[in-house]
Order: sequence, then structure tokens, then C-alpha cells
Amino acid sequence: MKNKHINYLVLIFLIFVTNNVYGQDQFNFDVKEIFITDNGNKFIGKNKGTISSNTGVIIDADEFEYDKKLNLLTATGNVVAHDKVNNYFIYSKKIIYDKKKEIILTKEKSKGVSLNNNVTINADEFEYDLRLNSISASSKVQLQDNIKKYKLNSDYINYSIDQGQISTNGNSKFIDLNKHTEIFATIFRFNIQKNIIEANNNVIFKNLKKNIEIFSDEIRYLKNKSEIYTKGKTSANIESKYIIETKDTIFFENEMKFISDNQTTIKDKNNIYETSNLKYYIEEEFFKGKNILINSNYKTPQNDKYYFAHGMVNLKNNDFIAGDTKIKIHKDVLDNPDNDPRIIGKSSKKQGDLTFIRKGVFTSCKEKDNCPPWAIQASEIKHDQNKKEISYENAILKFYNVPVFYFPKFFHPDPTVKRRSGILKPVINDSNVLGSSLTVPYYHVFSDSSDLTIAPSRFDTGSNMLQNEYRTVRKNSDTLINFGYVNNYKSALQNKNKNISYIFSKTNFNLNLSNFISSEINFNFEKVNNDSFLKIFDSNLNENTSAIKPVDNSIMNSELKLNLNHEDYDFTGGIASYENLQKNKNDRYQYVLPYYDFNKTLIPNFLYGSLNFNSSGSNDLNNTNQLTTKVTNNLSFSSLNYITQSGFKNNFNVNLKNLNSVGKNVSDYKTSPQLELSSLLEANTSIPLKKLSNNSVSFLTPKISMRLNPSDMKNHKNTDKTINVENIFAVDRFGFGDTYESGKSITFGIDYRNEKFENKIDNTLKEMNKYFEIKLATVLRENEENLLPSKTTLNKKTSNIFGSMSTNFVDHLDMSYNFALDKNLNEIEHNDFSTTLSFDKFSTTFNFVKSKNEMGNENFINNTTSYKFDDQNYINFNTRRNRRLNLTEFYNLVYEYRNDCLIAGVKYKKSYYEDNDLKPTEDLFFSVTFVPLTTFEQKVNQ
Repeated sequence: MKNKHINYLVLIFLIFVTNNVYGQDQFNFDVKEIFITDNGNKFIGKNKGTISSNTGVIIDADEFEYDKKLNLLTATGNVVAHDKVNNYFIYSKKIIYDKKKEIILTKEKSKGVSLNNNVTINADEFEYDLRLNSISASSKVQLQDNIKKYKLNSDYINYSIDQGQISTNGNSKFIDLNKHTEIFATIFRFNIQKNIIEANNNVIFKNLKKNIEIFSDEIRYLKNKSEIYTKGKTSANIESKYIIETKDTIFFENEMKFISDNQTTIKDKNNIYETSNLKYYIEEEFFKGKNILINSNYKTPQNDKYYFAHGMVNLKNNDFIAGDTKIKIHKDVLDNPDNDPRIIGKSSKKQGDLTFIRKGVFTSCKEKDNCPPWAIQASEIKHDQNKKEISYENAILKFYNVPVFYFPKFFHPDPTVKRRSGILKPVINDSNVLGSSLTVPYYHVFSDSSDLTIAPSRFDTGSNMLQNEYRTVRKNSDTLINFGYVNNYKSALQNKNKNISYIFSKTNFNLNLSNFISSEINFNFEKVNNDSFLKIFDSNLNENTSAIKPVDNSIMNSELKLNLNHEDYDFTGGIASYENLQKNKNDRYQYVLPYYDFNKTLIPNFLYGSLNFNSSGSNDLNNTNQLTTKVTNNLSFSSLNYITQSGFKNNFNVNLKNLNSVGKNVSDYKTSPQLELSSLLEANTSIPLKKLSNNSVSFLTPKISMRLNPSDMKNHKNTDKTINVENIFAVDRFGFGDTYESGKSITFGIDYRNEKFENKIDNTLKEMNKYFEIKLATVLRENEENLLPSKTTLNKKTSNIFGSMSTNFVDHLDMSYNFALDKNLNEIEHNDFSTTLSFDKFSTTFNFVKSKNEMGNENFINNTTSYKFDDQNYINFNTRRNRRLNLTEFYNLVYEYRNDCLIAGVKYKKSYYEDNDLKPTEDLFFSVTFVPLTTFEQKVNQ
């Protein structure tokens, strides 16, 4: 017991007397408190101290534990390890020094500082190899140099201190605070001495100051030279304005220059640029390159393409200077999707709003191996975007490379212009009466809503014509007026010169009445002071005039009309005048002042049908002094279809008419006011039958309509009306308006149709290809009704039998036949036969019409034949012969060559028609149209 106390006292003495203990010459412990246990194999230090290694490592810590057997030193609590040899410090809360391997490990939040390289590493875990003089750090590692001002964050870092080499593995980020750059990658290799960074695997380089991002598989960053080399697929985002896609590039950070020898694509908001041998100057926003393609407005149909052999392009304003140039304009710029409009030149440049193409050629024809059908060649083509104008210097129009026209200078609006003041394309025309003419239109824009076209024409006969077309479109109205003047016109009838004037106009007003679905007023006015004007000058009128010129060249119609469309009713009313140019001056006018028409469904569900009301009226003055005033009210009931168990479909109609009228110098109406009532009762029955076989389906529908009108009717005996199998079952089949057909009648009819088909699935028909159809109908009456139109034969007790047949059972042959057979089945009084025979390239149509006896006095045959040699060449022949007069009325023979940008043809016309100034003619014309420039037509003298 005494010995133990003595030993313990000796140990305490040694601790307080001496602070230096040596462990196998490995460490020197300089601590305040130390305990030796395990028979001297473990040294435990307390209350701070310093341990020195024989390799020059000094460790300061709060506590120590040295395992002599394992030669392992553990230090905890504010640990600082200093490698004096390599001038390296490690700060941590705990380190493990493996003296045998000469490795220092840290287990908690740690920091390493290399004073030689000014590098600091922060991490959760360190492994410092004293022999290799390298440190490995993992888990939230950050390496930084406070002098050079850069940081490297990673999941894992290995730092070779002697070599000045840093490598990473895992998600890594390099930050250069001086240059405001960042690099993201999986693998980094950073040579501190040479200041070179190599990064692999999904690398991202960012220049935060210039807002530049570079993405690549591999990057080599020479920090001293500020040069970045990428290898493999590379893309760059420049200032969020341009996306560059290429491979193997060089980015000069100081010069802000981007270089690639490979094929490169640059994309901005509207355009795509493709080039090789790229040199892109970032701050100036322009690039140089070879084989440049500019794909402008690539997201829209207005997509134009520019090809340059070499050049420089400014991305800010799309200015450029280029060598060999080809510009492909979007297809529908000329309103023709079959065109390929393009300009080819030796060189080009764009400065601001001006684009110049030297030695340029323009055409809209499709691109083919051979030369285009037409092209315009010019020493210089200039496009002014501000004026929206294209001008040509020393231009030559070539037809299959043969010069046709020479223009020293000319210009036209560019294709984007839809409305712009200026001269429009000239038109050359020819007429038998007027001779050849040249029209040069001028278009003037007054505002966004109104414009005017002035079209002067000069005829070689000495006449002059001036057309004026005014258009205006406003919020609730639109107006189109065409008016003109012809002077020095010499009539063949009067053999003297005279002046002609005309005016056609149409105006629409939208009233926007709140209680109506639609409400508008329409006004049109038509007037000429020469009866033959439209027949003579029709081909010379502006093409837009077709929207307002008279439908009939012999009838002038002027009208003011109100249209109201309500949920419950429709109303139309107005005033109108008609001028028949074929009549004498005194009897050619008809005035309707006013007229109206009102329609309403009174009760939509009334006694298993609908009850409808119509009221119409007019005040009609014609033939100078014939006046008719009438108001007609119609009340009609139409039942729903009632189908019996045996399949009969039945319905009936009750029609009541009230006519209020007064007339002056009119045989049908009295001079004193008259009130008349009439009615028409109608019952209809049919039985639709259907038969289905393996490859066809047949429909047979017998039908009957019984009518009764107990009252009298107006005299329409001489009215020119037409009845056929299609309208014979209509309620108002004559279209009288002021009366119903009188008496009792029964209309019999039968419809048959057979349809063949190729496929049938579950009795569902598919692909109907062939059919045959026949319809027959006739009318029987109790008594003859002499007030009905005699031409229809429905005034007799037994009318003609009306019928139609049509079929396409035979391949390539379609036939239709409408006929009327007399009641005795002895004679066909009306024939209308039409047949078309067609193959791939050949088509011919014959139409034969013959009427006789009461049904008329027509007899003619018409033929139209065409043959298509190929996609570009065809011939067409048309003739009509009046067999009643034994006279051929006209011949038309046309040969035409057509492609996407050129139409050329030869026309032979022979007419036997004569009307005032129009005389029988025989002409041969040659015409050519350069799409979309102009059309030339020239008569060949015979």
C-alpha cells in the first residue's frame, strides 16, 4: 500500500515539475496535465497543450490522446496543426494523426490554410498526407484564395500542395471574384501555379458581369490569358439575347470574342443564323463567317432566307456586307404559294433601311435546274424599308433568258406593302370595237380607312378613258364607288364622236341596333349614259369593279334597302329603280317606291305544327304610267310529319292569303282599292322504301300532293314560268306572290335511286361510288285553269309528265337528262341532255336543249372539249350552235402554257353575235402573263 502511494506522488511530481515528455522520439508533449495509462502505452493530455512531431508538425489542442501501440495521435478542442516544413495550417475540432502513415485526418468542421499558395480549404472532413504534401477534403468543401480572390466549392477536393494542383469529383463550382466568372462541373483540375482550370462533364462557364453562359462537355480555362477553350458540343447564352450552338470553340474573355471553325447556329428572338468559321464580337454584336444562312422571322409564315458565301452580319440591326448573295423570300409574299420568289446577286449590303444588291436577278418562278421562265436582271437592286420600295437600275426583263424589255429605271412597292400610293402594274388590252389600249393605274392612300385608284387608258382608235375607284372602310360602314369618263368615243351606229360617263357604287351601314341580331342599310347605285357601255368596255374596267358592277349588262339597278334580323322575326324594306337598256327611252324605267317583306313564326308549336305569318307590299311604277300598289298578308300552318305503322309519311298545309291592291293602267288590278281573300289547302303523302343488297342500296319513294283552292286567282296565263321535276311539289311552285293557283289538283310523283358501294360493315354503307337516279311527276286537275301559265302545261286537266335521269354507272361517263313528255306519251316537248366524258387528260361535255309546242322554241347544242397534254400545257375548245336558226353562234379555241410564274396562250375567237356597236368578229390573240407582274395581250392582225 505504501508503494502505491509513493508511485502516485512521484507521478504528480513529475507532472508539475516537468512539462516535457517524449514518446519513442515521435512526439514531444508540452502540456499542463498528462496521464499515462495502459502500462505507458497511452498518453492523455488535459487542459491545453502543444505536441511537436519529429517531422515538423506542431499541434495545439485542448486535449490529446496518444496510442503508442498504434502510433496514433488524437487531438480535440480548438485544434491547430501546423506543418512547418510545408507552411500549412489545419484548423479543426478534432484531428487524428496517423504517425505511421504520416496522415492527418479531421472528423469535424475543418479548415486548411496553405501560406505558400494563399489557399484556404474549408470542409467537414480532411485527409492531409504529409509525405505527398497533399490534402483531400470531402463533404461541403470550399477552397479559396483570398489574394487571387477565387473560390472552389465541391463535394470532394484533392489539393497537391507541392505541385499546386487541385482536382475535384462531384458537383463543383468555381468562382473568380476578380473576373466575376463562375464554372460549374463534375470534375475539375486546377493548376494553381500555371493558373489553368480544366473541367469535365456538363460544364457551365458564367461571366456574371457580361451575362454570358457557356455550356460544354469539356472546358480548359487559361486564367492568366483569360481564354476559354471548349471541346465537343458547345452552346452559349449571350446576354440573354443570343443562343449559340456549335463545338470546339475559343472564348477570349478580355476581347469578348467567340471563335469556332465548325458549323455554328446563332438564334435570337426572330432569326436563326447559320455559318462556318465564326468570329463573333460580343460587345459589338456582329459576326464574320462563311457560308452564312440567315433564316429571318423563322417562327412565322413570313420566313425569308438569306444565303451569303461570306460576309459580316450585325445582329443588333441585321445590317450586313456579303459576297455572293441569294435571298429566298417567303412563298406567299406574292399571294401565290406555288412561287419561289428570290433574288441572286454578286454582292450585297444592308445599311439601316437600305439594302443594295449588285448585279442582281429577281424571279418568282419555282427553282429548277434550267433557267426560270422569266426574270428581271439589274445592275443594282435597292430595297428601301422606310419607303417600302424596291428600285432597279438598268433592268432587263428576260423571257427564258431572252431579253424582252429594257427599263433604265423603275420601282415598285415591296411585297409587304398592301396599301401604298404609287403606280400599279400596267395593263395592255385589245378590243374589236376600241382597238388596243394601255392602262397605267395610279393608287393613292388618303388614310388607313380610305384610298383611290385612278386608271387612265389610251386606245389606238383615239379614245381616252379615265376610271376612278374610291374605297373607304369605317367602324360601322364601308363604301366602294367606281366612276369614269370616256371621251372621243365613235359609235358605229351614229358615226360620230361622243362622250360616255358611268358610276357604280355600293355602301353598307351597320346600325348596331341593340335589340337585333343584325341591322344594316345597303345602298347601291348604277348608271350609264350609253346602252352598250358594259358590253364594249367590260374588259377594260378595273378588276375590283366586279364587286359593284351590274349583274346584267342590260339592267341598271339602284336600291336603298333596310335589313333587320331579330330573334322573333325578319324584316326587309326599301326603295328601288330598274332601267332596262334594251327598251325604248320612255318605257325602260321601273320604280318600286317602297317595298317591304316581313316574316315571323307566330306559334312554333301549334297543333302539332307551326303557325307562320308573312306580309309583303310594294308600290310599283313601270312602262311610264303603269302603277300597281299591293299589300299581301299570308298566314300558313305546316303540320309535323305523321308516320303510320305501315310506313306512310303524311303532312298537310293550310295557306291563307289576303291581297290588298289598287292599279292604274294595269289590266290585272282595278283603279279602286280591292281586298281579296284566297286559300290553298294541301295534303302530302309519301312512302319511303329501302332495299339493301350485297353491293348496293335502292330507294323508292312514291308521293302524292293534293291541293284545293276554292277561290279565284289572278291572270298569269302569259307569265314566263318554268316547271320541272325539282320544283313541281313546292307550295308556291309558280312563284306568283299575289295569288294561289286555282282549282283542285293532284300531283303524282315517284323517285328512285340506286347506289352502289364498295364496302359494307354491319350494314353501314361505306364509299358510295356509283348511282342511278330517276324522278317522274305529273299533275291532274278537275278542270282546266286558263289563268295558269300555259307554257308549264299545268293549266290543263292532265299536264305533261316531267322527269329527270342521272347516272355515273359507267366509268369516266356522267349523264343527266331532264325532259317533259306530253300527256298522250306521243311526243317529248322538252329535252335537256348533258353528258361528260372524261379521262386523265381528256374531257368533253355536250349539252343539248330542245323545247317545242307550248313549252317554248329553243333548239341548240353546246360542246366544251379540253385536252391536257401535261401539267403545263392544255387546249380548250368551246362552241354553240343554234339549230333553230341553223347558225353557229361562236367558236372559242384556246391553247395555254401555264406554270407557277408564267401563263402564255393563243386564243382564237369567232363570234356571230351582233348588238348595237358589237359586230360579228374573228380574232386571234397572243397573251402572256408574268406572275405577279403584269399581263400582255396582243391581237394578231389577219
